[in-house]
Amino acid sequence: MREALLLRIAQVVLALPSRAVVAVDGVDGSGKTMLADELATALQLAGRETVRASVDGFHNPRAVRYARGKSDPLGFFLDSYNYESLRRHLIDPFRRGAPSVDIARFDHRTDSAEPVTVSDIGANAVLILDGIFLHRDELAQLWDYSLFLAVPFEISYQRMAARDGSDPDPEAADNRRYLEGQKLYLATCEPRERASLVVDNSDLAAPFIIGSSAL
Repeated sequence: MREALLLRIAQVVLALPSRAVVAVDGVDGSGKTMLADELATALQLAGRETVRASVDGFHNPRAVRYARGKSDPLGFFLDSYNYESLRRHLIDPFRRGAPSVDIARFDHRTDSAEPVTVSDIGANAVLILDGIFLHRDELAQLWDYSLFLAVPFEISYQRMAARDGSDPDPEAADNRRYLEGQKLYLATCEPRERASLVVDNSDLAAPFIIGSSAL
């Protein structure tokens, strides 16, 4: 079922114009990176050049991210990423047809600027960007096609616990910043309504479409 869904999505993306930008959105632990990587592979096998990037390469410095406090959900939602840098160094030049773009500008682990450049990009390439909060007001209109992966917090936090060693309980004190920040995003930006395609990715082996405006 997963392969069939990926092929179906790939067919839609293959029909997009040159230098199209595709967003893969979802809460932490929803499977965004995995699906975006698989989609990129399917497109490449079909002969479409693909550039992969993540919004995680455009974090704000730690001092900005935690200016409201390390446990503040609003800070997580509003201050995590540098969207001006995302547009200036990746989205806008990619759309203009630039042969080189930065797919990352900042490493949050080292809290330092570390640009990562991809060069020799062809005219017909497509950009696939994964990340959280991609249907925010200032971003939602940037995408030629977008997905939102719907996964209950009970499942997404179990996945993050297995991956990162974090607490699997969404309501744990250490998770408050992230859980409440995500709830704020879901309530104010309604990504299920803004996405071109909504996929239930609770079962990684058998994702399925639960809403679509373009498929």
